[in-house]
Amino acid sequence: MKKDHPEDQLLDQFINQLKVERGLATNTIVAYSHDLISFFDFLKQKGLSPVHISQEDLSSFIAERKTQLSSRSLARCLVSIKMFYRFLVSEGKTESNPARLMGIPKMYQHLPDVLSRDDVENFLLQPDTNTVLGKRDKAILEILYATGLRVTELIDLKITNINLEAGYIRTMGKGSKERIIPMGTKAMDSLKMYLTNGRPSFLKKGSDAGGSYIFLNSRGRSMTRQGLWKIIKKYALKAGIAKTVTPHTVRHTFATHLLEGGADLRSVQIMLGHSDISTTQIYTHVARKRLKEVHEKYHPRP
Repeated sequence: MKKDHPEDQLLDQFINQLKVERGLATNTIVAYSHDLISFFDFLKQKGLSPVHISQEDLSSFIAERKTQLSSRSLARCLVSIKMFYRFLVSEGKTESNPARLMGIPKMYQHLPDVLSRDDVENFLLQPDTNTVLGKRDKAILEILYATGLRVTELIDLKITNINLEAGYIRTMGKGSKERIIPMGTKAMDSLKMYLTNGRPSFLKKGSDAGGSYIFLNSRGRSMTRQGLWKIIKKYALKAGIAKTVTPHTVRHTFATHLLEGGADLRSVQIMLGHSDISTTQIYTHVARKRLKEVHEKYHPRP
């Protein structure tokens, strides 16, 4: 679509509001933009304008998208459209809101995969710390499990984000919200080993291409999401873990093990960087499931 179309101008204004006023994460904004562009394309084929449509027109679009999207993506698409029309009404661009009565389908809440404590210990032992790659990978695994960082947060870590004396990491999460997370002694020791005896070797290869990023690849550049996923998969296989292990699995495990150990939900929410505590509450289901298994296994009258 050309940028002189009215719908493009409306989309630009809406996206600007999401960025400036609501502070949404870039990935979220991109997803909303794709949803609305598909919506505009549908309306264009019908000869309709976004500011002059009925609820029936919107229902027709949703019915078409149901055949193309997963239930989760469809729910997000509806959220995008509802937010867009609330924006139009608030800005006086339209008087009617065809999405006002459209409900968001309830999503089945999948319990996250979690590693056992034994699996975690075995997993963390796999990197060969006699090599520079092993030192890096050991630090990566230890930091992920100790802090519950998201993939992007870990690969974006810079030297200025760590305080080895106090033992914490400062990171910028979703919505550009900063948080501080303790590292723990073992993660801190692994990170110190890598920074002293591993990272300098990677820097030489990159001729400063890695800048101040902490974790570098074999070419001395900052790591990619794909590179991190491969590292996690490699050591999960070496550890003989049957289930699929991803960086997010480690994050889930971090949260669940904290709750099982007695941490309060609010503290875990802060460390995970969840804006809403209801997002964190899914881990209480995992912890309760684990407690039930322990009770059934060890109680004399299960």
